[in-house]
Order: sequence, then C-alpha cells, then structure tokens
Amino acid sequence: VEVEARSLPMELSGKGGVENNGFVQNEAFEDKETDTSSQEEMPKTCGVDVEPVAVEETVLKPYAGMPKEVLLQFSSQARYRVTREILFWLIIAGAVALVCATIAIIALSPQCLDWWQAGPIYQIYPRSFKDSNMDGNGDLKGIQEKLDHITYLNIKTVWITSVFKSPLKDLRYGAEDFYDIDPIFGSMRDFENLIAAIHDKGLKVIMDLIPNHTSDKHRWFQLSRNRTGKYTDYYIWQDCTQAAGSVIPPNNWVSVFGNSSWQFDDVRKQCYFHQFGKEQPDLNFRNLAVQQEIQDIIKFWLGKGVDGFSFGAVKFLLEATHLRDEPPVNKSQNGVIITAYSQLYHDYTTTQVGLHDIIRGFRHTINQFSREPGRYRFMGTDDDEKEDIEATMMYYGTTFIQEADFPFNFNLINMKNLSGNNIFEAVDLWMKNMPAGKWPNWAVGSPNAARISTRIGKEYVNVMNMLLLTLPGTPVTYYGEEIGMENIASEDVSEEHVNSGPATLPEKSPMQWDGEVNAGFTEGNSSWLPVNSDYQSVNVEIQSTWSNSTLSLYRALTLLRNNELPMNRGWMCYIWNDSDVFVYVRELDGFNRVFMMVLNFGQESTIDLKAVVPNLPSEAVIRLSTHFSNAGKVVNTKLIKTEMGEGLVLEYKPAKQVHTMEAFQGKCFVAEKACYSKALDLLYVSC
Repeated sequence: VEVEARSLPMELSGKGGVENNGFVQNEAFEDKETDTSSQEEMPKTCGVDVEPVAVEETVLKPYAGMPKEVLLQFSSQARYRVTREILFWLIIAGAVALVCATIAIIALSPQCLDWWQAGPIYQIYPRSFKDSNMDGNGDLKGIQEKLDHITYLNIKTVWITSVFKSPLKDLRYGAEDFYDIDPIFGSMRDFENLIAAIHDKGLKVIMDLIPNHTSDKHRWFQLSRNRTGKYTDYYIWQDCTQAAGSVIPPNNWVSVFGNSSWQFDDVRKQCYFHQFGKEQPDLNFRNLAVQQEIQDIIKFWLGKGVDGFSFGAVKFLLEATHLRDEPPVNKSQNGVIITAYSQLYHDYTTTQVGLHDIIRGFRHTINQFSREPGRYRFMGTDDDEKEDIEATMMYYGTTFIQEADFPFNFNLINMKNLSGNNIFEAVDLWMKNMPAGKWPNWAVGSPNAARISTRIGKEYVNVMNMLLLTLPGTPVTYYGEEIGMENIASEDVSEEHVNSGPATLPEKSPMQWDGEVNAGFTEGNSSWLPVNSDYQSVNVEIQSTWSNSTLSLYRALTLLRNNELPMNRGWMCYIWNDSDVFVYVRELDGFNRVFMMVLNFGQESTIDLKAVVPNLPSEAVIRLSTHFSNAGKVVNTKLIKTEMGEGLVLEYKPAKQVHTMEAFQGKCFVAEKACYSKALDLLYVSC
C-alpha cells in the first residue's frame, strides 16, 4: 500500500498524536507556518509492505503537567465532577459534625475544679515555720527555702497567716500598717520573691486579712483620736462617764478576751470600742470611707500577685447603733457586772444587718482581679460561728449573689469528745446544711486550737489525716500536722512570749525539720518559742525515710486524692457509724471502682459491712491503711476488724453503686456532680 509521505504526519497529528506544548509557547503555530519548500525536497512516496489495517483513534488521558485548557476538558466529565462534589460535601459534613461534637462536649462536660478545689491548703504560721537569718524568728525567706517540702506533700495552695507590720503585743492580729511587711518577717522585696517562687512551683498563695480592727499604733487611730479630718469617725467612739476615778462604759458589752469592750482614751476623752484586746480598736464599718480603705488594701495585695484572702473575724464588723445592753445568758445576772464573754448573748455585736453587704463588696473587688483566664482569686471567711451553723452557711452567699467560696469549717476541731458518732455528726452537720452546689472544706488543726496529738491523742493522728484527705471538698492542713507535731508544754511559754492578754501559743511551736539542734528551724542559738522535746523522732527528715510514718501516709493519701476521680469530685455516702467507727464511701457515676473508708475513732471494733450494704462484694482490697503493712491485703467484708485509731481505705468493684440504692437515699451528697464514660475516658454531667 502506498501512503502519501506528506499525508502520514498530518493524520498522526490529527488523530493519534498529542503534542505536549505545556512548556513551549506557540510552537504549534510556528510549525504550521514552516516553509513548504523543505517538504518538497522529501521523497514523495514510500512503499511499505503491510497488511491493510484501520487506523484507530487515540483516546486522550490525563497526564502530569496538563495545561489549563486540557484540564478543563476533564473537570467537566461526570466521573470527576461527582467525585469532587462528594468529597466537598463530606468535608462540610465532617466540619459540621466536629463543631457539633465540640459544642456537645462543652455543654455536657462538668465544670473543671478550680485550683482552690483541686488539692489541700497548707496553713503556715510564718514566725514558726523556718528561720533564714538566725534571729530565732521564722520569716518569708524561710518559707521560700522550704517550698520543696510543700510540693512533696502534693499541696496546691499555701495559706500564710498575717505578716502585716504589727506590734508584738497582739501576735500580729492588729495591723499597724496594712501596706507593709513586718520587719521580723523580712521586706516587701522578700514577699514579692516568695510570691514569684510559689507561682514558679505551680502553687497558689492566700493570705490572712482581718479587717475588723487595727492596732492602736496605726496612723488612722492616731489621727482619729485627735479628731483629724475624715479620720475622726474611722473608729467607734462614745462618751463615757467617770465616777470615783473609774470609767463607766456606755453599756455591758464585753470583749472576746473578757472585761468591758470599751476603753477610755486620754487624748480624745472618749471611749473607743474593741471586740478583742484594748490594743485592737474596732474600725467603724458604717463609715463608707473605711470600707473603701479596706477595698484599696485588697487591691494592693492582689496587685502584688496574691491569689486570694481569708477574711478573719468578719462577724464582728458591725455593731448595733442603739448601744443597748446585751442580754445575759443567766437572767439572774441582770444588773450584775459581767466580765466573761460567754456570759452574754451577743445579739448586738455580731452578725448585724448589713454585714453581708460589706462582704459582697469585698467579693466584688476581688472579682475585678479574676477576669484574667486562669487567675481566679479565692475568698474565704475565717469565722467560727460554732453553735450557729445557719449563720456560717450564709457566708457562701446565695444562688445569685456570691460571697465566700467557702467559710472555713472548724467542726472537726470543735468536737468535745472523740468517737465515731461524733465524727459523723460533725461531718453531717456541715453537709446537710451546706447550700446546694457549694463546695465543702475541712480542717483538723489551726493556729488557735490545740494540735491533734495534744487534743485527742497521738494514736489518732493518722486516722484524722485519713478522714481529712478522703472527705469531699478542700482539706486544710496546719503546718506540722503532716508529721504529728504536739503542743509544747504550757510552762515552756513564758510571759515574754505572750506580752499581753490571752494567747494560744503552745500549738505555734517551731516546725520540726530534722534531729539537729533547734530541730533545723534555726541555726541561731535559740528560737522565739521552744522546740518540742520530741523533735528527734518527730521531724520531716527522719519520717521521710520511714515507709510507715505519719508523713509517708499523709503523702500517700494526697496522691490517692489527686489520682482517683471519686476522691476529688465523687459522691460521699454514709454507710455506718457507732461509738467506735465511721464508715463512708466515695464513688463516681460510671466509674467501676468504689473506695470505702473504715475509720476507727474509739476502741477495737469488728463490723459486718456486707449486712449493711446490699450487693457489697464479699471481698475488698486494702488500698491504704494506717498500718502500712496491711496495704494490698484482701479483707472479708463480713468481718472487718479495726484497732483503736486504725483507718482503712478499701477498694472494690461494685455491682451497684451505693448512692443509687433506696436504703441510702438522704445519706449521700455530691458537689460538682460528674459522671465518667469509660469508653471515651471523659467526664460528663448528664448521668
């Protein structure tokens, strides 16, 4: 077959050949204009011996580097267009699903526990914690030196009692200058360094503020007694009558420390009112300028980086203006001179109308500093109402108006006698009166109460710490309770230590760090208070090496609390209480482990818990014990024995959780309710 030589290239070009001109501009057009004379020089015919075959049309396929014109030819084809649209709508649907899932998780997730809820608070009396300059007094640098001990305990918050410039006479509970640090503790720079160091450790710090009164050395008082300008009415002044050389007060009001709460001032020739010592005149909170002064003080220290306050003695902020005599407890004492605080009903000098408005003002000021994410500022009230639990609960505020995050709870300290029943009553009193949705707290020691070892006995120190760290809410530990410190003997506290008025000093003895001289508290020759004589066996250094020490148990309990969800935000249900033991569980909806605390506050006891709790497994594992050697052992729940002062944390897998059982309705409490999803490993609120 003869094929025209010049026609063959044209047919290939038109039917089967595709030139890739993606990288050469106008080449095709140039080929068309090629000189025809060059083609005429080529042979005109070519003989090829082939079979006659029909020439098939070549199919155009996608290839790398296609120009836009070619790409558009393919993009309009159905198979590519449909695939593209499917992928587009899948992406849109996935994005919508992701947004919806995020919204659902946020809506269903429980509120995260804040820093003041997430772990224990460690209360420090600075003068007794650590001396850094060998003068025998604890100071701010000393606290900074020992921050590693606080983190070792798994503590989240440090509570520093008053460090304001103040005379020694009132143990620093009446400030001479609210804007300065007392030189005995260091300088303002030392305080700023301490705050920075605490925050660097991931801790928070709260400090005491007692707004009710100042020292009589305060500049405000000096100006007030001289009737200087606005300061004239900064304090509560009343005329007194004098007869036979003695002062007759305006009424029968008595100070907390005893005797009349009115003191005559020779400069002003009037009496000023003091709820506490005569060196601590009460501020006049009916004067708005005084309220503003305190709010300015709050702003100053929050500006320094403090994370919150414990406001002390707040129930004393206002007094009745009518100045009527308070009614005596014993009505037969009418007309008799009363000198003891306990002899009167304090209807006109505590918890007056308008008090909570002032506290809400403090809260409002603090909230101004809580707007920064992650910098919520805490507010607590340190005011022990003792017999009036309803008055205490009012410090939580209402559903719509917030006051304190919580009023500090001293029920476990105020118990007169130790027993399983009394412990139950102290716990239940708080839980059943606490407003719904509020957060509880617990303390077993304070600067104003005898230490656990002294108050109820050494054998109960560990079980009290176990109670403290397994109850729902925030535990508060007073320094030294983690090693079981005792009060020093009263005879070791001389008059030079007290200086004036009643004082609680035996529980403020120096912290016992090691077995060296002065227990490692100071390298000086002496300390401001004597160190307890048991310091060689009761100290941080030696107990950190003993697996069965009070310190080791304390740390194990804080780890358990931090690592187990039911312990930090689950239900608490009362199981049993009698004269010897108190039993309760901590559990969380959806969580397949329950922790049961069996705590002995009396004598040796045996209890059948399987008879008390339906569906309780016949065996449980001892997760922690005050006797460390028992940890990991399996116990029969029909026969649980505890010795005097022994505590057990049992762990078991429940067939049914206690708080869902009919028999325990009304005996279970939860704050910040949450449920656990094992499949997703997250918490949610709609159980």
